[in-house]
Amino acid sequence: MAQYRSALPQLEGELFLTDGGIETSLVFHEGIALPDFAAFVLLNYPDGREALRKYFRAYCAIASHYGTGLVLESPTWRANPDWANHIGYTPQGLADANRQAITLLQELRSEVESGRTPVVISGCVGPRGDGYDPDEAMDEFQAQQYHSEQIGIFAETAADMVSALTMNYVEEALGVALAAREARIPVVISFTLETDGRLPTGQGLKEAIELVDSATAHYPAYYMINCAHPDHFEDVLTPGSRWVQRIRGLRANASRQSHAELNDAVALDSGDPEELGAQYARLRQRLPHINVMGGCCGTDHRHIEQIARACKPLFRAAL
Repeated sequence: MAQYRSALPQLEGELFLTDGGIETSLVFHEGIALPDFAAFVLLNYPDGREALRKYFRAYCAIASHYGTGLVLESPTWRANPDWANHIGYTPQGLADANRQAITLLQELRSEVESGRTPVVISGCVGPRGDGYDPDEAMDEFQAQQYHSEQIGIFAETAADMVSALTMNYVEEALGVALAAREARIPVVISFTLETDGRLPTGQGLKEAIELVDSATAHYPAYYMINCAHPDHFEDVLTPGSRWVQRIRGLRANASRQSHAELNDAVALDSGDPEELGAQYARLRQRLPHINVMGGCCGTDHRHIEQIARACKPLFRAAL
């Protein structure tokens, strides 16, 4: 049974952490091969499940140490029909994997949750196609139909919400929001941005957020930005703007490289964890409504610890 679905605690404004870049961490730091960057395949065998537990426990420990909330994001970014079919999953096998991912997070929540560390379980939804390039775009109704199966499965589990990460064009994001509304589960939409602060389609972030809100009667619980460095988007976030107030979370890249450069890179660019933490703190000072903080490509527990260290005092000061 979902614990927070009717009242997400991160909406109250306290600091909530999330994890970093799970796929880049597992591949580059742990040496684990992930077909098509699909972390959910690790649920198939005991060593894989233990690797996932080890990964998430590092973030549980940080949240416990700093007394913050935590959003545990399921390792299901690639667990949709097209990607699963490409790596040999049957529809039933895919459905089982999505359910198992939430069960794993339930087990972790039971280990760490306390009054100081509420733990929200989120079912992660990724794009149908490439995370960087909207090469085979759907309209919003096609996207709703496509993503409704995975979101419907999450709605039947203990997931408190779903998060759509690396949405790179607005129609797919809108389809996810419509599917979540139909399934009666809260949804967070996280857009990926290019170095100019715009979606890969060239559309502005303001326009994308306002379009989804208008078409869904503001159904998303909030919006996030992920898979972009703070240097790429901080200039477009104008304090006080109504649409900016809808952005509550950040999952930035460690690297300043463009998506094209990241895609061609043979080595992981982990950036500077301390610098990234300081940038998050500056953003929090400019935009005090932002309170859900994690990472994306190239980030790991080191970056999230620096973010917690730099940002936690800002929340205490605001009390």
